[in-house]
Amino acid sequence: MNPILFFLGIISAFSLLTFYIIKRLINKLDIKQKYKNYLKIFYILNVVGIVFYVLGRYYIDMPNTLYYLTSIPIGILFLSFMVAVLHDIFHMLLNKTNLSSSRRDMFKKTLDVSSLIAATALSAKAMSNATNVEIEDVEIDIKGLKKEYKIVQLSDVHIGGLIDKEFVSSMVKRVNNLKPDLVVITGDLVDMDVHRIQSVLDELKFLKSKYGTYFIVGNHEYFHDIKTIIKAVKALGIRVLENENIYIGEEGEGFNLAGVYDMFGFRVGHHLPDIPKALEGKKESPTVMLAHQPKHLELISGGVDLVLSGHTHGGQIYPFGLLAQLQQPYISGLHQHTEDMQIYVNKGTGFWGPPMRLGASSEITNITIKPSYDPNETRKY
Repeated sequence: MNPILFFLGIISAFSLLTFYIIKRLINKLDIKQKYKNYLKIFYILNVVGIVFYVLGRYYIDMPNTLYYLTSIPIGILFLSFMVAVLHDIFHMLLNKTNLSSSRRDMFKKTLDVSSLIAATALSAKAMSNATNVEIEDVEIDIKGLKKEYKIVQLSDVHIGGLIDKEFVSSMVKRVNNLKPDLVVITGDLVDMDVHRIQSVLDELKFLKSKYGTYFIVGNHEYFHDIKTIIKAVKALGIRVLENENIYIGEEGEGFNLAGVYDMFGFRVGHHLPDIPKALEGKKESPTVMLAHQPKHLELISGGVDLVLSGHTHGGQIYPFGLLAQLQQPYISGLHQHTEDMQIYVNKGTGFWGPPMRLGASSEITNITIKPSYDPNETRKY
């Protein structure tokens, strides 16, 4: 993608949202004009902050404090836009009522004040939620599995910018405290040029588990030179699954762990996901597949018992999960997709863009897969 067009596209989109907020919310507020002007200046400066954020994310180096300050405006803009839409709807409904002018004015002022309070309170709450990473304990029954295994899943860490060395170091310690059999990272680990975040990536060397750490790429790895990222991750001692599978556990008692490239590969024409190749040569044991997007389910015709995905962030900031549902079959949690296949969607261990989460907490998933029936029963794979 042309970087100039990418930059102009992002800024144009955010500018349009700002225009809507000013025209449909601020201009309609029942407050003095000078206060309206202050709010307009605030939202214009907000867009300027977003410009610097995009520059810092993809084009220039900037101090982390400045990066933090310029990332917040994106979340403020999204939440303000949603408040503006709701204000617009309620304002139109209010105008269609048969209330007297005085009562309509009273309700209008209440609506205006409530909208300003809501935009401020939601932004503050979302910011406080951003770094609150929860441990999600999940038990999953799998037919044909002979013994229990503990898998810790990380996803959508988005290392770079605000996801710094301190964040990753803390994450690694929490994972190690869970004493997993293996750790899996289901894509979007890196979201900046590798050379700028090498010291942060190095913290992943300290992940400890019985059978090691496994990684698949997500769509964001394609934005920052996927070959270099794969090479850098392998250098950490992490196994990258590239349309392939590996057997985990003792012979006859373990399971196949498969991993595929992301579906974004279809758009760029390289590193394409290949499900048949990923399952090639697997043993007659249950199979867990790492696939970044839940949408990978469209490509899987059988032979997989459990899919572990991420990508959606659980919506990250409500109500964007509703928009994600238009593209992805599942947004978060465990689902029985078919009679023989389940999927678990991690809400993301980090965050993308603003340091905000609302209605979708960050998570480290502590998964226990266990036999669901008599281990002597046979099953064809």
